[in-house]
Amino acid sequence: MTQIKAVRIHETGGPEVMKLETVALPDPGPGEVRVKLGAVGLNFIDTYQRSGLYPVPLPSGLGLEGAGTVTAIGEGVSTLTLGDRVAFGTGPIGAYAEAINVHETRVVKLPDTISDETGAAMMLQGMTAQYLLRQTFFVREGDTILVHAAAGGVGLIACQWAKHLGATVIGTVGSEEKAALARANGCDFPILYRDEDVAARVREITDGKGVPVVYDSVGKDTLMASLDSLSPLGLFVTFGNASGPTGPIDPLLLSAKGSLFMTRPTLFNYTATPEALQRTAADLIGVVSSGAVKIAINQSYKLDDIVAAHVDLEGRKTTGATVILP
Repeated sequence: MTQIKAVRIHETGGPEVMKLETVALPDPGPGEVRVKLGAVGLNFIDTYQRSGLYPVPLPSGLGLEGAGTVTAIGEGVSTLTLGDRVAFGTGPIGAYAEAINVHETRVVKLPDTISDETGAAMMLQGMTAQYLLRQTFFVREGDTILVHAAAGGVGLIACQWAKHLGATVIGTVGSEEKAALARANGCDFPILYRDEDVAARVREITDGKGVPVVYDSVGKDTLMASLDSLSPLGLFVTFGNASGPTGPIDPLLLSAKGSLFMTRPTLFNYTATPEALQRTAADLIGVVSSGAVKIAINQSYKLDDIVAAHVDLEGRKTTGATVILP
C-alpha cells in the first residue's frame, strides 16, 4: 500500500466537484503493474464522467490516459519489467494521480523517441483517430472528408493522418487562430462554423457531391450540418458530445438525406481485446515515430490546477492536446 495524491469526485457536477486528496494505492494485483505517472492526458470523456453524462460508480477517480514508468509488478506479469516506459489510453479510470495500477494487457511500451508527455497526450486521442480513419471508415487516397473541431486534440491528429493518407481534409473551427492551426496540421479547407454555412461550403468545395464521411465530436450543434454535408450512402460518425448530446434521430431523416449510415463508435469497443489494443497503438506509434503525425501539446496544468483545466476544455479555450503533470 502506497500513499499518493489523486483527484477524486464524491458527486457529479461541474469542475468544482473535483478534489485533490491523499489516497491509498494498493500493491499491484495479479497481472497488474504500478505506473509512476510522468504525464496524464486530459480528454472530453473525463468531463462527461465528472458531470454524470457517462455514469461511473462514486466516489471515483478521473482520467483514462497516462504515461510513465513501471515501478512495481504484480504476480503473473509476463510482458513487462521494472523500469519499462509505458502508456495507456483506455483506463482504468483514475489517471489524475501520481501513480496508478494498470493491467499489463492495457498498456503499451513506449519507444525512447516518444516522451511521457507525448505518450500521455496521444494515446486516447491518437487511437481514436486511428480507428476513425483506418477502421470505422477506411480513408483512402483521393477521399475528401469532413472533420469537426479540426483544431482540437483528435482533430489535429486526424487532419495530419488523413493528409498523410492522401485525403483532402475539410475541417470546422471556431476562430481564425484555430483555422490557421488546423491548416498548419493538414486541413485543406478550414470552415469558420460561426460565420459560414458549413454544409453549403462543403458542397461548394466538393462540386455539390458532399463527402463520404463526417467525423463529428461536437454533437448537438453540428448534427444537421453533418447530415447535410454527406453524399448519398455517406457515413455519419458521431463520436463525441462537446456541445451536448444530439438527442433522438428519426431513421427517416437518414433516408430522406440520401440513405445515410450512422454510427456511434467508442475507442473501448475498438480496443476491447489485447490484440486489438496493441494493433491500434502500434499503428499510432508508427506514424508518430515517423514524423507523419506530430502531437501538439498546447496546454499543460499541474494536478492541483485540474479545475481550471476542465473549465478551459469545456470553454473551448484549448487547442490540440492537454496534459496534466503530477
